[in-house]
Amino acid sequence: MSEVIVVGAGPTGLLLAGDLAEAGVAVTVLERRDGTVSNLSRAFGVHARTLEQLDARGLADRLVAMGAVLRRVRLFERVEVDLGELPSRFPFLLITPQYNVERLLLERALAAGVEIVYGAEVHGLVQDGAGVRVSAGAGEYRASYVVGCDGYHSVVRQALGLPFPGKSVLKSIMLGDVRVAEPPGGLLTVNGVGDAFAFIAPFGDGYYRVFAWDRRHVVADDAPLALEELREVTRRALGSDLGMGEPRWLSRFHSDERQVPRYRVGRVFVAGDAAHVHSPAGGQGMNTGLQDAANLGWKLAAVLRGAPQELLDTYHGERYPVGRSVLRSSGALIRAAMIESAAGRAVRGFAARGALSIPRLREKVAGQLSGIGYHYPAGHGAPEGAGTRAADIALAGGSRLYEALRERRFVLLADPAHIRKSGSISDTDLISDAGLAGWRDQVKVAAPAGPGGPLTLIRPDGYIAWTGTDTTGLHQVLTTLVGSAGSHAM
Repeated sequence: MSEVIVVGAGPTGLLLAGDLAEAGVAVTVLERRDGTVSNLSRAFGVHARTLEQLDARGLADRLVAMGAVLRRVRLFERVEVDLGELPSRFPFLLITPQYNVERLLLERALAAGVEIVYGAEVHGLVQDGAGVRVSAGAGEYRASYVVGCDGYHSVVRQALGLPFPGKSVLKSIMLGDVRVAEPPGGLLTVNGVGDAFAFIAPFGDGYYRVFAWDRRHVVADDAPLALEELREVTRRALGSDLGMGEPRWLSRFHSDERQVPRYRVGRVFVAGDAAHVHSPAGGQGMNTGLQDAANLGWKLAAVLRGAPQELLDTYHGERYPVGRSVLRSSGALIRAAMIESAAGRAVRGFAARGALSIPRLREKVAGQLSGIGYHYPAGHGAPEGAGTRAADIALAGGSRLYEALRERRFVLLADPAHIRKSGSISDTDLISDAGLAGWRDQVKVAAPAGPGGPLTLIRPDGYIAWTGTDTTGLHQVLTTLVGSAGSHAM
């Protein structure tokens, strides 16, 4: 019997499965598709925080080599967001199709020993106090926990009886991957003129991804789409069709804003599009799902190895507010693009330029768009900084924090001077001196390259769990997040 069943082999499910397998958890992925990674996908952008998470899995540099780097995003007329100021190793938006992300995550999951069952469409599930039974294809599977990463039409969500409240915001959005004769200056460009909007971004392989919408012509998702229609709407929205031609993909879809009220029901969880969907504005859909997976994976692994069950409740507590924020910000952007009157559009541009001229607001917008600016609630009595994203600092010996996180363990940043006053000191010595021998398999100790501050415990997903100088407080936090010393039987 698997310890965890993941339903869905898209990016969210594959990242989660890979994390679990690398943590020693037996995991099975059930996927209704036949195993072919499609080269046609709606997601096209990978933001800085997602790249940091992929860096913590040794995948970011390979992915960056497959795409185009954009350091500025143009929103409406002359309004631009500068991502080059982000405090990250990845101060940009990476434009690369979803299938590149999916291929890297699939390769990693298989190397870690994940079992993927293709052609296994889930029909339903039943849970009890001991586990979950899943009916899929012609078989039945059982596990301690199940995670539904099976998209907008999630069977897992439906089997739980969870509502998916919200509404359709836009219908008949046109989507095309095309070549252009007049590239738009290397920027991701978005604009709306009341009865039409469009945005366009380069893939880096000669093709551009175009989204367009025409208020005058709303048809069913399966209605045929001709290149000339995409050209005409893009001309109205952007002032030029950029010499668009040679489409490799044309399609229509509709955009919903929905979020499930609970991300966990007993032993079953939902993540990614099964939990939240929103407009494509800002390109945050796949990114938010990958962040869900990064949050949930280490918690499931910890509970399966002895951590308190209550740790699993923090998945909803931390990720639901982020999903809600992304839904609101992407919705605000798409509604701004849909303003009909010329006067309204003028006010839109004036207000946006004014807001982005204020450094603090500019930093907030870039932080939300990139994911860098999100943090988790610290909880009552938590030390200052708990729940915030950990910066990728340099470590003694020439490595970086996010390289240390590749071991899928907690990382304790410890200046040896805080524990021992003199003499050379090894990782083993630090663990012993900090009283961490019982957590040796779950905690890696690393020394910052620069002057050390207080002891800082970094979670496997790259967020600060605790800071302080009293190792008694450290032990209490580890007991909450990992279990009592020596309780992890691998």
